[in-house]
Amino acid sequence: MLEQLKDIICEYVEVEKKDITENSRFMEDLGFNSYDFMAMVGEIEEAFDIEVMEREVVNVKTVGDAVKYIRELQE
Repeated sequence: MLEQLKDIICEYVEVEKKDITENSRFMEDLGFNSYDFMAMVGEIEEAFDIEVMEREVVNVKTVGDAVKYIRELQE
């Protein structure tokens, strides 16, 4: 899942896949703005067949947070 998520991230920001870690913060480290982040969330919903709650996604700050959140939604 992490590798697939890294692929999606690389579609939205100019960052090397190898530089993305679970501790990478979307805004501060990877350079996302809020528009790109929400667009990526839409793609994540399709890729992982989940429905993200907008009020919960604000708590997703790092790549690791995203992995954990996706796993919770898939259960």
